Amino acid sequence: MFNIERWQEIFQAISKNKLRTFLTSISVASGIFILVILLGAGKGLQNGIEKQFARDAEGIIEIWSGVTTKEYKGLNPGRFVQMHNSDYDLVVQKLGDQMVLKSAGAGVWQTQFAYKKETGSYQVRGANADMQGIENMTVLTGRFINQNDLANNEKVAVIGQKLRLTMFKDEDPIAKIFTINGIPFKVIGVFTDPGGEREESRAFLPFTTTQTVFGLGQNINNMFYTLKRSDNYDKALAESEKFKSDLETMLKAKNVVAPDDDGAIQVHNSVEDAKKFYDLNLYIRLFFWWVGICTIVAGVVGVSNIMLIIVKERTKEIGIRKALGASPFSIVTMILHESIFITTVAGFVGLLASLALLEFVGPMITSEFFFNPQVDFNVAITTLILLIIAGAGAGFFPAYRAAKIKPIIALRDE
Repeated sequence: MFNIERWQEIFQAISKNKLRTFLTSISVASGIFILVILLGAGKGLQNGIEKQFARDAEGIIEIWSGVTTKEYKGLNPGRFVQMHNSDYDLVVQKLGDQMVLKSAGAGVWQTQFAYKKETGSYQVRGANADMQGIENMTVLTGRFINQNDLANNEKVAVIGQKLRLTMFKDEDPIAKIFTINGIPFKVIGVFTDPGGEREESRAFLPFTTTQTVFGLGQNINNMFYTLKRSDNYDKALAESEKFKSDLETMLKAKNVVAPDDDGAIQVHNSVEDAKKFYDLNLYIRLFFWWVGICTIVAGVVGVSNIMLIIVKERTKEIGIRKALGASPFSIVTMILHESIFITTVAGFVGLLASLALLEFVGPMITSEFFFNPQVDFNVAITTLILLIIAGAGAGFFPAYRAAKIKPIIALRDE
């Protein structure tokens, strides 16, 4: 039975080996401390990656055309496939029930912007109203393109923050008139983009206006779709891959492209990119687990070593106990109690120190790919329990060795 006398015996045994016990306790505490910190860091990386690629998990599908690489139905390779409004309409008609956001894109590069004395060459992007959500843009002032702008071919523009600072300086650009290739446009909004200054050095115009003003006819450069989000990542990936396959088959058939020609119709599935980052995060967390466990094992080995030393130094005491009738089981439990005590106390200290560090230092860390490092309480407690079990295992061999000592030999020990 584990009573007050047993506690006194444990403290007395430990006090005789203060330095060794202290160093062993530091090793065990640092092991669980490092493991919990690494698990917290792994969770912080996971949170950061999920934050950065949250919209990718929703399934952004981008389509653009290229040059055919294979002969098909009498048409030679090397033919550029130009997509049109009819391609966009066909996809929406056939697969629209799977979509959340959709937009066609018509880009014009190296257009000349002018406002008062300021001039510059910037990119113009024709888009539909859903492009704001697809690009994850935030409108700082004004508004984004709406259906009325598209229906009436309005000459309006939503400009990036970088473009605003360059062209308009300190002026409020809303409702100001500037020109693109000499054609007047009114600013209706200013946006910021997670992509940074490069993405903010462009202007979005109504898709229909872009086609009309810049003589594009029915031509489009690309198409964007987002899919309904699934709670299960594997399910989301499977659904996006099927959507991608159906879309490729449909567009290749419409544009007379060989089914196995991957150059003419190209589709980018952002969910596949997100999976690469999630897999990377998994490998990082497994590595952290490995390092932390190795550190704990080193501490447990230290516990085993210190218990061997304690048994050696208490050989005569153990012999006396056995001579007085102590059973081998009582000798084993005596040593195991000391081993578990050292491991438990050191484990609690390491656990509390690591959780306190994550609690106070974690919120101070600001990074795009590292956010809110934390450890699940159940995981932390489970880790501590496993550590205690390992401590018991570490003390078993010295305890078994002590139980095998013959009283006559122990009493002769110097």
